[in-house]
Amino acid sequence: MSAGVLLGHGLAVASILFVIGLIGVLVRRNLLFQLLSIEIMLNAAGMAFVIAGARWGQADGQVMFIFILVMAAAEVAVGLALLLRVSRRVRDLDGDAVSAMRG
Repeated sequence: MSAGVLLGHGLAVASILFVIGLIGVLVRRNLLFQLLSIEIMLNAAGMAFVIAGARWGQADGQVMFIFILVMAAAEVAVGLALLLRVSRRVRDLDGDAVSAMRG
């Protein structure tokens, strides 16, 4: 094996990051923190792709990571625009207050 990161260690770090992001989405009520947690989850998935691609000597993992970064950038743009509209209307970024909003 090369001197790089071992497959098991890299995937363990990626899975820990994914679980941290998942806990952040489930526990936090603030919509901004939920968006940040989703970003952590996307980065963990991209890290797993890069590590797996490096293990087999393929560039597919890096291509998928670039796709994930583009998707995350689009998610941030749309998510922050929605958060600005919600914060102006409700004056709060609490998920429960937003879910009670009608029409």
